[in-house]
Amino acid sequence: MGRQTLSSIAILLPLLTATANAASEAPRPRGVGPDFAKYYKDATSFTCVSNPDIKLDVSRINDDYCDCPDGSDEPGTSACSYISPLSPKQPSRYDPTKINDSQALPGFYCKNKGHIASYVPFTNVNDGVCDYELCCDGSDEWEGVGGIKCEDKCAKIGKEWKKQDEARQKSQGNANRRRKELVAEAERLRKEVQDRIETLHAQIKGQEVKVEALTKTLAEVERSEKGKVVRGAGKGGKLGVLTSLAKDKVNELADNLRTVRDERDAAKSKITELEAILKRFKEEYNPNFNDEGVKRAVKAWEDYAASQPVATDNSARDRDLEDLLNPASEGAIKWDEFEDNEESDVELLYKFEEYLPTPLRTWVDEKLRALRITLIENGILADTNTDSPESKRVTDARDQLSSAQRDLENDRSELTKHTEDLSKDYGPDFVFRALQGVCVNQDSGEYTYEHCFLDKTTQKSKKGGGHTGMGNFVRIETITVDEDLPADGKGLGSGERYALKYENGQHCWNGPNRSTLVVLACAEQDEIWKIVEEEKCVYRMEVGTPAVCGVKAEQPKGAPAHNEL
Repeated sequence: MGRQTLSSIAILLPLLTATANAASEAPRPRGVGPDFAKYYKDATSFTCVSNPDIKLDVSRINDDYCDCPDGSDEPGTSACSYISPLSPKQPSRYDPTKINDSQALPGFYCKNKGHIASYVPFTNVNDGVCDYELCCDGSDEWEGVGGIKCEDKCAKIGKEWKKQDEARQKSQGNANRRRKELVAEAERLRKEVQDRIETLHAQIKGQEVKVEALTKTLAEVERSEKGKVVRGAGKGGKLGVLTSLAKDKVNELADNLRTVRDERDAAKSKITELEAILKRFKEEYNPNFNDEGVKRAVKAWEDYAASQPVATDNSARDRDLEDLLNPASEGAIKWDEFEDNEESDVELLYKFEEYLPTPLRTWVDEKLRALRITLIENGILADTNTDSPESKRVTDARDQLSSAQRDLENDRSELTKHTEDLSKDYGPDFVFRALQGVCVNQDSGEYTYEHCFLDKTTQKSKKGGGHTGMGNFVRIETITVDEDLPADGKGLGSGERYALKYENGQHCWNGPNRSTLVVLACAEQDEIWKIVEEEKCVYRMEVGTPAVCGVKAEQPKGAPAHNEL
């Protein structure tokens, strides 16, 4: 068993307790701590601590021979060091009411005046090595084996320890204050979510009432518009509709007629030009030139010219055509005379309403409109508005309803998001809510590693290029760790620790998707201490944060257990 292992099982005693009891107690045998002094009060005999049926003469205490099965008769020598030592699983502060089944005593007691009293494993007593980290007064080497003399360094070590302890206490105090600030901030953020949920509930109720009212309004407007007498694209009633249709058709025919006229004029121009070419060809060709092709062409032109009728004067017809196509001419149709008729034929039938008193006229108009709607809905009267564009009243009512429905859906989505957020695990006192999205970085070789609380972990190359996602947050876990704490205190130590699990990062070539386990320990500020790749693309970060200071890690509800030794 190595010295480092033996040192790890040493058990410290409270200095104040030892000092207070020392003045009132009789001198104790070498190596006996104040918690066990009661077993060594008898001046003539000694009873083995774990074996009270065995009694020895007091002279046999520390005689360098092991008489008691539990080694309690040799508190100041290594004679009984072969007996199984106290289990390293014992608490760091020894509880004298819990006697181990093997050694009765936790070790050789060092008073360490000026520092902290502690126990040294019996195997270290008189082994020729000064164990200053446990026994700064050198009393464990009282026999001077090999001429070794361990001077008392407790004053120096105690002074340095006190200085470091003050720094630790100050840092711990700062960390605790910072955690209180984080808890307060987390509570404020949580209260904001709760307040927003209450506001959304009220808004949603109001939006639901609004949507219901606008739905009824749209139905009423659509039903009301059905009862209106059709007016078509033009003015007036059915005559206006027919006038509008006739006008569109005449305008279409006029456009086609213009096209035909233009094409005719172009054809006439080309024919005149071709006739002039052929006429000049006949007049200028040489009759003595014996070319049958030329002779046939000349003969064909003569036959064509002889068959053409005498030209007639079409100027009058062209003038009539121009008048027809010109809307400003006297012969053009005066569409305004028909479109200016503001009254529809159906309205003319009810013109008698104008002679009725206003209240009666309003009542009659409502009844007639309701009657028309009823006849349309029962298929007795045709709905003349089905093919016409939607009226502005209907469009406006529909737009208002659509806008209210969108607002309602947005509020419901936001409510769902905030409700789910309240049910999420944010750690003890919801403290990680205040750190969500806060990022810390650490340079490590050719990479910079980044951890963003409850968000993601990232590996960034210092040589440029894209970043590598090492995982996205999925849950909070607790794990058990058992590690030596570094001298600077920036480590996990031993015990239960909160851990943040990040999964489904960027895919690793010929491996899994990257994942990271971020193990947390108390620190004055957020910082990354260590990054290791435990398996291919499976990372572990050790991170310090004040968020976990002074709290006991507990397994979150519904989270899988995760133990790590």
